[in-house]
Amino acid sequence: MTPLRGVFLALAVWGAIHPMYWFLRHMRETGTGLGGMIDAWYVNASTTGLTWDLTIAAIALTVWVLAETFARKAWLNLIAIPATFCIGVSCGLPLYLFLRSRPSA
Repeated sequence: MTPLRGVFLALAVWGAIHPMYWFLRHMRETGTGLGGMIDAWYVNASTTGLTWDLTIAAIALTVWVLAETFARKAWLNLIAIPATFCIGVSCGLPLYLFLRSRPSA
């Protein structure tokens, strides 16, 4: 594995664990579950703006993943889409870059 691929993999792991820690902490502290966390994303203009920023980035990443996956026929790369929407862009983007940078067979 090249150093760059190692960086992408480390960022994908960090992007999965660190945000999830805070999400789970919030849900545990408030007892409101996923619905309460989603409500918190719209509690003020700042969090609403950040939510939209990340949503637009996630959609752009999804379009990119789909376009390149169909062109390259690298179907494993599609795993970056659920990683993006179930965890976040902080996991999905570096995961996609890690997968995309693997050597050709």
